[in-house]
Order: sequence, then C-alpha cells, then structure tokens
Amino acid sequence: MKRIVYVLVFTVLASVSSIAQEINWVTLEKAIELQKKDPKKIMIDVYTSWCGPCKMLDKNTFQNPDVAKYVNQNYYAVKFNAEGNETVNYKGKTYTNPSYKAELASRRNSAHQLSSYFQIQAYPTIVFMDENADVIAPIKGYQTPPQLELYLKMFKADEHKNLDTQEKFNTYYTAFKPEFKG
Repeated sequence: MKRIVYVLVFTVLASVSSIAQEINWVTLEKAIELQKKDPKKIMIDVYTSWCGPCKMLDKNTFQNPDVAKYVNQNYYAVKFNAEGNETVNYKGKTYTNPSYKAELASRRNSAHQLSSYFQIQAYPTIVFMDENADVIAPIKGYQTPPQLELYLKMFKADEHKNLDTQEKFNTYYTAFKPEFKG
C-alpha cells in the first residue's frame, strides 16, 4: 500500500513539474496588453509549419525546463506562423496574409505581412522586443538552450545596448558562461 502511495505522489509531482516547464505562449496583441500592466520584454518564435529546424527548436529548446522557466519569468512569449492566416494588430496597423492559400497550410505558403515588416528572411527566427514592443533584434536559426540563454539574459539585462561593435559582442560572447543544460 505504501508503495502505491509513493508511486501516486511521484506521478503527481512529475506531472506538475512537467506542466510548470512549458512556455506560456500568448498572441502578440495579448503580450502587448500584458506589458501595460507588467512591463516585460517579448520573445516571438517566428516559425512555419513545414520548417524542420522550427520543430527542433520547439522540441529541444522551448521544452527545456531551464529555458521555459526563464522565459515564463522574464518574457511574454509569442508564437507566430510566418506564413499563417492570422490577423495581427501591431503599432496601430493591421497585418494579414492576403495571398494565403488554405490548401498550402502544411507546405510553403505566402509570407505574412508582419513577417515582411519584421524583415524575416529565415526560419526559425526569434524576434526580441523591448517593454514598448519595439524590435530589439531578430535572432536567425536554430538555437540550443545554452545558445538561446545568451540572448535571453543579454536582452533581459539590456546589456545589448553596450555592445555597439562586433568586437564588444565577441568579448561578451566569449565571457558568457551558460547555466542552462542543453
């Protein structure tokens, strides 16, 4: 009987901890609304349905407990399909995908107007925004948890503002000691 109780307690704790390790994704409009009450930066995962590295980013990086915990505490996280059919209001303008074709939903489709506005040229791209929803920087390509950690912490602390040359960034990059397991 004790063994069954221990197994049940372990199962409950394991499922609670796995739930706590998921990123809380919201829409861009919701993130901007939340910023008004509790200012935080925004991290946007710009992906497509057909992109292999995008799926790896979801599985290997965004489901990493260290990444999920840090993002949930310090950012509003947004998932945005760069070739999707969503209508997005951002900075007083409405962005759509007028050339979207539903029959191509799981294949290459036309680029969403917001993707063009953000100048997205590769998938995945993680767009970081400040507390006013202004773009800080787009980070192109697949990122492991330790690689993403550098950007998460650098932008959170506004350290990017002091890195105005490639040399300064290289020094920062070399000195950075990742703590996330990856």
